[in-house]
Amino acid sequence: MAISIDDIKKLRAMTGAGLADVKKALTEAEGDFDKAKELLRERGLAIAAKRSDRETSNGCVLVKAVDGFAAMIALKCETDFVANGADFIALTQSILDAAIANKCKDLEAVKALTINGQTAQEAVTQRSGITGEKMELDGYLTLEGDNIEVYNHMGKNILCTMVQLNKNAAEVGHKLAMQVAAMKPVALDAQSVDQKILDEEYKTAVEKSKLEQVQKYVDNKLKKAGINPNLVDSEDHIESNMTKGWLTQEQADEARKLIAEGKAEGEAQLKMPMIEGIAKGRVQKFLKESCLVDQEFQFGDGDKQTVNQWLAQQDKELKIVDFKRFTLVAE
Repeated sequence: MAISIDDIKKLRAMTGAGLADVKKALTEAEGDFDKAKELLRERGLAIAAKRSDRETSNGCVLVKAVDGFAAMIALKCETDFVANGADFIALTQSILDAAIANKCKDLEAVKALTINGQTAQEAVTQRSGITGEKMELDGYLTLEGDNIEVYNHMGKNILCTMVQLNKNAAEVGHKLAMQVAAMKPVALDAQSVDQKILDEEYKTAVEKSKLEQVQKYVDNKLKKAGINPNLVDSEDHIESNMTKGWLTQEQADEARKLIAEGKAEGEAQLKMPMIEGIAKGRVQKFLKESCLVDQEFQFGDGDKQTVNQWLAQQDKELKIVDFKRFTLVAE
């Protein structure tokens, strides 16, 4: 049967599918709109299943705040070509708009939202069928209350932040949202850092400190023997420098012997109280770099200040209540 252009436009408006896909579905469904919609949905499911093991490292992250409720969400896909498409961005925006309008608390609630007669998840699956790429909703974060500023980094839809203050200060909030984007804090302050993160940082710091102390013994033995430690800092490096003629076989053998002896001596001489002290210092450095209020503020007038110091300079009563950050960029 002949499919009218009006029918094609109507189904395209309902589903967001491409003209060719809509026409094909209507033709196969013999003009039955419900059946055509189901065909488009099944195509999306088939694409999603076929590409389920693909990595979705691109996508679109958007953020928005309305009447005391702010949210950000990421719709992920496989390529930046699809991620930058107007229809893909529009779908992400429509899902975010619905999530905010319904004040969804979590991602599952977002996926179940009804948008143009279908759930948000079905809309994503259908879009997957249109583009031929795997897509998934991810990174849904919210803040509730007054004085929330949101920021889409450079308007590129790949990194968004939200910052909430205890009182109205839009310009301050905007700069803090930029700080969160630039400096990727893991917590508001030291008291807010998850104990698991602290434990892992301390464990890593202890191991790193042990290795450094042992390496000092190794380097001293090598230098006393007239061997440059930089030439023998790995087995691959030793082999490479022998090939280049920078080390003789005898020097390489001697270096290996001294390295083994140095490691044994260094490990035997390790003083755990000293190691633990160094490790604690490293954890404190981590906290200073990773807690928002203790970070060096990046958007001041040139003076080196922590975020807390800068904030007090703006208004002594101003406090950061909370913040959220989500990015698609590997960091």
